[in-house]
Amino acid sequence: MEKLPGNCMTTAMGILPHTAIEEAMPLSLSVDIPFWPQLPHYSIYEDMYVQVSENFPGIRLDEEKKKLWLDTGAFYEELADYAVRSEDIATFELSAKYSAAFDAFLAQDLERFAVIRGQNIGPLSFGLKVTDENMKPIIYNEEIRPFMFDFIARKINAQYRQLLRKHPQVFVWVDEPGLEILFGSFTGYSSDLAKKDFKDFLDLLEGPRGVHLCGNPDWSFLLSGLDLDILSMDIYGNGHIFTRYADEIKAFLEQGAILAWGIVPTLTEELNEENAEQLAAKLEDYWSYLAGRGIPMEMILDRAWIAPARCCLVNADGAATVERAYQAVHLISRRLREKYRLD
Repeated sequence: MEKLPGNCMTTAMGILPHTAIEEAMPLSLSVDIPFWPQLPHYSIYEDMYVQVSENFPGIRLDEEKKKLWLDTGAFYEELADYAVRSEDIATFELSAKYSAAFDAFLAQDLERFAVIRGQNIGPLSFGLKVTDENMKPIIYNEEIRPFMFDFIARKINAQYRQLLRKHPQVFVWVDEPGLEILFGSFTGYSSDLAKKDFKDFLDLLEGPRGVHLCGNPDWSFLLSGLDLDILSMDIYGNGHIFTRYADEIKAFLEQGAILAWGIVPTLTEELNEENAEQLAAKLEDYWSYLAGRGIPMEMILDRAWIAPARCCLVNADGAATVERAYQAVHLISRRLREKYRLD
């Protein structure tokens, strides 16, 4: 794959608040780097944790309670059958039941886009969120943990190949909303071990390696030592902290990696207090700070994408605020491209 283009192109995270595919798809196709929408308000199988769990041995879903968990005994009982089925890549592909919009996305005319992308929950978040019958996160199980990393890597690679059949410039980024939990003193899974496991996991992935998260972890974990190609984050909420890692950001950009700057809030109360001009100025303030610490503005712009800060499923107005946020993303991108004469 060619070097990923930057220059303030637009993209966004996959989760949307819409309840119908035909309403969500135009929005996901409105950005420069489109994606297939995940619609948890449409079906519990659209939940990003449930979505990746299909064909995971021992996984149980209580639809009424909306609870996903692992039956450890069943995990071991189902391993032999899984070993046979794992030879078939279809075991890891997104089925229609577990992704209402994926096939619809692949059916679109995507040739006009420079890049297209998918998304998948990451193993750190999945392993911390999904518990066994004793309410213990499965990431603490030393036998199940390596299986989980391998399983999710296979899921991502299967999705990547499906997208690649549609377009030559493709990537699947890894959603890791639970990453910041690793840095709490209460965790029984050290950040050092997590970084080793995560690096080994990323080495299994085909195509560009990207991570998206809306939390605020130790940014060194992601900026250094993982050889990421893309890092997407909530800059609106965490930019004042993230930009303090100037030396690591510089090294990250010098390697040719992309930063997706999530500058537009998607919560109604926050977006009502902002406009595109104010948000563009806030982003430029962060960039000026980094430029003052030795990162050329030309490099920042060349390696920049513009995005909403995070997904949002809780607004009282349904999808209206999120759609306004996308409009702001487009305005900011256009403003920056014109100001800095970007191609």
